[in-house]
Amino acid sequence: MRALIPDAGDVDLAERYAYPPGGGAWLRANMVASLDGAAQRDERSGGLGNAADQHLFLLLRGLADVVIVGANTVRAEGYGPVEPSAGWNGVRDGRPPVPPLAIVSRTLDLDFDAPVFTAAKARTIVLATATADPARLAAARERADVIVAGTDSLDFAAAVEALAARGHRRLLCEGGPGVLAQVVAAGLLDELCLTLSPLLLAGHPTRILNGPPVPVPPELTLAHALQDDDFLFLRYVRNR
Repeated sequence: MRALIPDAGDVDLAERYAYPPGGGAWLRANMVASLDGAAQRDERSGGLGNAADQHLFLLLRGLADVVIVGANTVRAEGYGPVEPSAGWNGVRDGRPPVPPLAIVSRTLDLDFDAPVFTAAKARTIVLATATADPARLAAARERADVIVAGTDSLDFAAAVEALAARGHRRLLCEGGPGVLAQVVAAGLLDELCLTLSPLLLAGHPTRILNGPPVPVPPELTLAHALQDDDFLFLRYVRNR
C-alpha cells in the first residue's frame, strides 16, 4: 500500500480533465456517491456534493461536446438547458458557446414546452426508440433534434455513433443510474469521474449504476485522486 498525498497547492482542473487527443468518441460519466454507496440524497444527487463538486460539474460540461442525461434525471433534478459558466476560462474556444443536452427517453414523457427545450442555446437532442408513440415523436421533432436508435430500448452504441457523426465526440454522461448502467452494459464507458462525498446515509438508496449485473465487469484504472476538504474527486479510465 502507499499513501495518497494531495498535490501541494491548486491544480489546473481543465488540464487534469482534458479529453484524450484523437478523433474517436470518448464517453465520460460524472457521478457522485456517499461513503456507503448512495447516489442520491432525498432522491437527488445534488444533496451529496459541495461547492467544488458543483464547480467540477460545470467544468466537465464545458469540456464536453454533448451532455447525455436520462429523462428521469431531467425530471427529478429539474434540468434546464446548459448555460455558459464563468469557470470555463476559454475551454470552448473554437466551439459553440454551450454543448447541447441529449436526453434519453423511451416513452418521450417530456414537457416539450419546458425551458430545457425552449430556452436552450444549443438545440436539445432527444435519443428515442423506434417504438415510441408517433405523436410524441412528432412533438419531439418540433422542439428538438431527434435521434432514433434501437427498437424497444435505446441502442446506446448506435446513439453514440450518431452523435459522433454530428461532431459530438467528447461525450459526458450525467446519469442517472439507470442510463449509466445501460452505458456500462453496452461496453461504452471510457471514463468515470466519481465524487466521493463524506456522508453515511444507510437506507436503500440507488447506487451510481442501477441495472442488472454486468456479465463481464469492466476494469478501470485510477488516473488521479484530488481532494477538497473531506471530499475526494476520483478519475478512472477503462483498461484497453
